[in-house]
Amino acid sequence: MFASPAVRRLLIWLLQGVGLAAVVIGLRIKNPWVFLSFLLLVVATVVGARRLVDAKAGPGALEALFASHPVHARTALVTTLIAFPFIFAVGFGSSYWIYVATLAGIYVCLALGLNIVVGLAGLLDLGYVAFYAIGAYTSALVSIHFDAWWALWLWVPCAMLVAGGLGVALGFPTLRLRGDYLAIVTLGFGEIIRIILNNWDSVTNGPKGLADIPSPRIFDYALADGIAAIPWWGKEINFYLVTVAYALLIAVVAGRLDRSRVGRAWRAIREDELAARAMGIDTTRVKLLAFAIGASFAGVAGLLFAHMQTFIDPMSFIFMESAIILCMVVLGGMGSIPGVVLGAIILAALPEKLRDFQDYRMLVFGLALVAMMVLRPQGLLPAVREGRRAEPSPAGG
Repeated sequence: MFASPAVRRLLIWLLQGVGLAAVVIGLRIKNPWVFLSFLLLVVATVVGARRLVDAKAGPGALEALFASHPVHARTALVTTLIAFPFIFAVGFGSSYWIYVATLAGIYVCLALGLNIVVGLAGLLDLGYVAFYAIGAYTSALVSIHFDAWWALWLWVPCAMLVAGGLGVALGFPTLRLRGDYLAIVTLGFGEIIRIILNNWDSVTNGPKGLADIPSPRIFDYALADGIAAIPWWGKEINFYLVTVAYALLIAVVAGRLDRSRVGRAWRAIREDELAARAMGIDTTRVKLLAFAIGASFAGVAGLLFAHMQTFIDPMSFIFMESAIILCMVVLGGMGSIPGVVLGAIILAALPEKLRDFQDYRMLVFGLALVAMMVLRPQGLLPAVREGRRAEPSPAGG
């Protein structure tokens, strides 16, 4: 359908530009009912366009369009992400949605980590928020006790190593557990971490939390200072750009892992652990690796959250956070990296937009999730199962 490479490249940029325009227009709508009508119109347009394209060009035409020019697709995506905060800061003089977008980026990091554990390895983890909390507290404590520009290089490895180490500590005694039993144990682990943070006053300051967490610095420049020469460039843009950079890096790493031998081993364990063990897969090592990598991603997200908020307390890491992150993975499509990213963005931004409904916000939010699970239980962008068609034998068998 899109024969010319130049036309395909132009369509890639055009589609991403239209998507950015739709997001900006939707976020600027004040009336909640008008916003819902606009949202339904966008969904109907996307579904209708997809069916029209698929009907004329075969299944997966839109995916093939982006796959045909991956460099242009990725460049357009990065350009769109970078342009987003400047549109609101320069065009509208508002930083609220930049802050929400930064929070959505943090949830993207969390959802990508949980997708490795739940979506790829098939290990139901209901205590995932514990690693998020460990990353936040580790980074905050290191930055408070080593308030120097070089401490920036300690925050990330410390948060990743401590969270990843606890991921292995959780995974090792639970290797024989599956399904509901694993979910109960991980849920208990998350609550244990929260109780420790709440009662270890000498280290975590207990329920009062940690305040005045220093901003990341590069020599004498702190991200919280913005750029004095540019009035509209505040700390929100700095934290947004840093969060987007981390989220893109984690997405690239998760994608490479998904396509590697380790990723195939995770999927084999998810489908049938006994068969995977019979095929020679070291299930113990592969499971522990899934717990460690997923936990380290959550540690990075906790780092970003702590330094953006400059205050953390144990109530920021309750069980509902784990449930929301799990909803992001399920809504987007378990095992699908683009789907998980989309699910995280939607579930992070939509409740903020639905605040205009006040008392009906959670009701509308819950109904939307139920409708989504009924109409598309495999997720918004389900993972594509790799497989080869059996070629007919010369004899026709």
